[in-house]
Amino acid sequence: MRALVTGGAGFIGHHLVLGLLDRGDQVTVIDDFSSGIRTRLDPVLDRITLVEGSILDPVALDRAVAGVEVVFHEAALPSVVQSLTNPSMTNQVNVGGSIEVLRCAAAHGVGRLVFAGSCAVYGNPVHMPSIEGDPTQPTSPYGVSKLAAEHYLHVLGRHLGIDTVVLRYFNVFGPGQDPASEYAAVVPRFATQVLRGERPTINGTGEISRDFVFVANVVAANLLAAKPGAPSGLTCNVASGSHRTLLELLDTICDAAGRKVEPIVGPPRAGDIRDSRADIGLARQALGYEPSVSFEDGIARTVDWLRAAPQS
Repeated sequence: MRALVTGGAGFIGHHLVLGLLDRGDQVTVIDDFSSGIRTRLDPVLDRITLVEGSILDPVALDRAVAGVEVVFHEAALPSVVQSLTNPSMTNQVNVGGSIEVLRCAAAHGVGRLVFAGSCAVYGNPVHMPSIEGDPTQPTSPYGVSKLAAEHYLHVLGRHLGIDTVVLRYFNVFGPGQDPASEYAAVVPRFATQVLRGERPTINGTGEISRDFVFVANVVAANLLAAKPGAPSGLTCNVASGSHRTLLELLDTICDAAGRKVEPIVGPPRAGDIRDSRADIGLARQALGYEPSVSFEDGIARTVDWLRAAPQS
């Protein structure tokens, strides 16, 4: 398969690049390195075609899309905070950029586009676990942008003759996630602090829960969604199908790190969703998706990677 990964220097993007290469696919990456990290691609630069540029640059995008069969669209502005301070830019990249990626793909005869959606479209879930038919009530411009992109891609895909699949990622974690990044998730932040013997801050009671999914499971879902004959027009959750509280997360990290730390309890954060958990039944039925790496094993792998990573 000849594949393009937009945002291929991102956390999930570079794992997807590695997964494609591991099975022998030809891979092109487009990334402007605004949030992606160039060194993530260093080990495979001689095995990929790298186009440095933005998906909003029509010349760079045209070069990247030419000759590919499948587009994995991972590129986005991922910051909820930035979406609140500059919603226009978030809309331009996440919505406008997605439209341009699809239109360029259609112009080059690409057959399928797989889109990195987000559980942010659900907002505060009406019930748990969240299913794809639940009301979508995003609480940030970022969530709005991901929801709008979903609709644009499916509608335009039908009109332009491109199969589209939207994968709504829940809380993805794993090796390679930058704990110092503005977009750092709770797993690498907690794990780094525990390894240093520091006390992580848990906002609220610690009973906030999330559906944490290891990045290898997300890569597997993307590869399934790109298979010939996989459904088109599909939107499905990609998650573990279970949830852990922040206190349970910290305990698991402490077990993996071989040390015990007590958290600092901070005030609840405004706008935080209390609980999040996905129903992954549709992904199982439509794609054959099954999380193969458990939460505990994923945490152990992540802690091992952070332990070995150079410390700044």
